[in-house]
Amino acid sequence: MKSLFKIAFVFGVIVSLSSCKNDLKPNYQYMPNMYESVAYETYSESEAFNSPSGLKGKEGQLPPSGAIKRGFVPYEIANTTEGYNFSKTVVKSPLDSTAVDMKHAEELFVIYCAICHGTAGNGKGKLVTQEKLLGIPSYADRQVSIGSIYHVQTYGLNSMGSYANQLSQTERWMIAAYVLELKSKL
Repeated sequence: MKSLFKIAFVFGVIVSLSSCKNDLKPNYQYMPNMYESVAYETYSESEAFNSPSGLKGKEGQLPPSGAIKRGFVPYEIANTTEGYNFSKTVVKSPLDSTAVDMKHAEELFVIYCAICHGTAGNGKGKLVTQEKLLGIPSYADRQVSIGSIYHVQTYGLNSMGSYANQLSQTERWMIAAYVLELKSKL
């Protein structure tokens, strides 16, 4: 009786091992989408989503014409000499007076502006004192308004580049208010 159980056990093991594997016919994969998902590239062309405009699968990725990003307020004054002169007539910031945090504006000024303009706004920043840049004017010598300061930060002027990518619109208006405060102290 023991030998019969041993033979049955060995026969059962052989059958179970040989029945699971067949190199000529692979096993059936139940729900293959769970194992091998369809891969989608972000900007790949797809025949499944053709549009009348000829963009293959890309129409949903393009913003509609005239769209602006959330929170962005367009700056209507052009980047020209006339635009700069017009910006001098802007004497009021669109920010509420309670929204201007002068402590934060001072920190931003020290980070982005003081290297050239100096912490007092006198045009004696570190790069000027080391003679790396010359001709940085003192705010006391300039006819500036809050609008012209914002305009120069947005577009740049002469050797000063634009800070529109580094500073948000609110931060640029706050720095402009801080620069006027510095100008009044000079």
